[in-house]
Amino acid sequence: MNNPEAKPADEKLDFKKILPVLVIILVDLLGLSIIIPLMPLYAARFGADAFVIGLLGSTYPFMQFIGAPILGRLSDRVGRRPVLITSQVGTLLGFILLGFANGLPMLFISRIIDGLSGANISTAQAVVSDLTSEKTRTQGLGLIGAAFGMGFILGPIIAFSVLIATGDNYQAVAFTAAFFSLASLLLTYFWLPESRRARQGEYGGKSPFSFSTMVQALGRPGISVLLILMFAQQLAFGGYEQMFSLFALNRLGMGARDTSGLFVLAGLFIVAVQAGFIGRWSKKYGDRWLVLLGLSTLAIGLILTSTTPQIPVPWFNQTKIIAEMQGRASTQSLNVNLPPEANKGWVGIIWVLVASFPAALGGAVLHPAINSLITKSVSREEVGGILGVSAGFYSAANAITPLFFGSLFQWFGAPVPFMIGGMFLAVLWVLAVRNVKAPETPRQPKSVG
Repeated sequence: MNNPEAKPADEKLDFKKILPVLVIILVDLLGLSIIIPLMPLYAARFGADAFVIGLLGSTYPFMQFIGAPILGRLSDRVGRRPVLITSQVGTLLGFILLGFANGLPMLFISRIIDGLSGANISTAQAVVSDLTSEKTRTQGLGLIGAAFGMGFILGPIIAFSVLIATGDNYQAVAFTAAFFSLASLLLTYFWLPESRRARQGEYGGKSPFSFSTMVQALGRPGISVLLILMFAQQLAFGGYEQMFSLFALNRLGMGARDTSGLFVLAGLFIVAVQAGFIGRWSKKYGDRWLVLLGLSTLAIGLILTSTTPQIPVPWFNQTKIIAEMQGRASTQSLNVNLPPEANKGWVGIIWVLVASFPAALGGAVLHPAINSLITKSVSREEVGGILGVSAGFYSAANAITPLFFGSLFQWFGAPVPFMIGGMFLAVLWVLAVRNVKAPETPRQPKSVG
């Protein structure tokens, strides 16, 4: 009689427990999502070409690659809450500097500071892992993804509104992002309880992180394939995220407001998938199925994006776009090619909209599904550390791919990096079919009965 009662309780997510961290991450991501669509255009305003924009895009994840694993392991030692607060302080300072930026050096400094302290998402994932069982963990991590998607709906809407209200003042958008970062910091300080108690001496005086930790993780049979997969899929998807605004400007003549609108639509779709479907799909088909689904749909989305015809949107006005991009810089400093005005129409924007749905589906399911498989392969004591290592591989990919995508964009044309990314994901899907295993389940009946 006890077993039937225990099983449903174990499988049911306690939403009230994870609500505070979901709200905090949503507010935190509002700040991030407000500025992400504008960063390539922000840099172009100060005369950056596609390669330099890629270099700027690499700065934050490269610094995060160094900082996030350290903070992840520290969260296992001293607790999640102090690490999350430290991370949010760095994000706040980075956005404030971004608002005061008057040239490319200040843009780079702001991204360095934000990146070094950027463990917000991995620490939040560790909190959710502390508060969920194995059977509800994918759903919990999926809800973090849904908060991310909700941020990508509301953030671009807020950015769009600020741009209209301030006459396309990018600095005002940066200060708005700083405001939401401060709000997230205050919510964490006053509302979020510690989900894990510090355990003195648990680590035997070992350093909380060394780069050998990542190498050691690659030697663990149940985790190595998943970490490689996290790194490899983000090589393709990270480039798509980082360079999409520049691609839309080059192919369709879309400025910051238009790009923000596309991010809103993608966010709506991501929220629908992660909040409404990923938990059910995980329970019905398993995390391995989700990984394969994500790789295939993301590959289709990138390949379709690469074939977008260079037909600017019907409302494209080259003079207005140049004026928007000019900012405080001179018109001659703009190093991004715009499409010709003669061939305007709806085909290009419709094509991109169609391509964005499979790309958004892949992006919605891959990250939480891979991380869920990773957390199910380690003990609870290692969850924070292994998610930090996962974030390290993720950030390493993000550090490399903007340079790679930016170089291809600059020297071979806008469609080339997206086509290469899509084909790479197709190969990755074949490798995943052979090497990604479903988590072992024999121990689950033991925890129930």
